[in-house]
Amino acid sequence: MKSYRERIRELREDHDLSQEQVAKELGTSQTMYSRYERGASELPVRHLIKLCYLYKTSADDILGIQLK
Repeated sequence: MKSYRERIRELREDHDLSQEQVAKELGTSQTMYSRYERGASELPVRHLIKLCYLYKTSADDILGIQLK
């Protein structure tokens, strides 16, 4: 199972976006967004919600939650 760090990087790359572009959408700096992808900082819920809208996917998808 992929971590959310791997998943947000994968989604960003699949959408041909730079860290700077995603950071702008989240209202944060590229440095801070990079910390989310590296796991140096935890992703705030408010940013998770914005990423769901940006990538048109669910939080379960980003977090790697699979319910049976």
